[in-house]
Amino acid sequence: MDVSGPGAPAEVTLFDESPLFDDGKEPQALRTIGEVAKALAIRPHVLRYWEEQFASLQPIKRSGNRRYYRPEDVALIRDIDRLVHREGYTLRGAAKAIAEKSPFEVKGNPSLEVVKPEGVPTGDWYGRLSAIREDLAEALARA
Repeated sequence: MDVSGPGAPAEVTLFDESPLFDDGKEPQALRTIGEVAKALAIRPHVLRYWEEQFASLQPIKRSGNRRYYRPEDVALIRDIDRLVHREGYTLRGAAKAIAEKSPFEVKGNPSLEVVKPEGVPTGDWYGRLSAIREDLAEALARA
């Protein structure tokens, strides 16, 4: 089915490097709800509803409640769309899956992968940070 034309949604290919937005803006530019909705073929009211259902989806809101989506918001919306519409998750199940996902876990979209930096220790962050804080407090007390 050919849906090309002025009102057609932008073509979205989830597993390649092609740009999602072809509007001349920088890739890191903020996007309006209309731009995101058109590019991902998701209606604006659905995006607003997902903001209520997914705590991690928080676009920047300016005067008049205008929403501006960051690139990480768009990536999250793509993940939500993939989970709900392609993998059959419920909204609650998708929210749980996203909440449990480690920030270093590979996402389903290779073009949006988050790679763990080399040399970053894993494990008990809180304990390590507490020990560093105590060391710094002792150093300041001696100074």
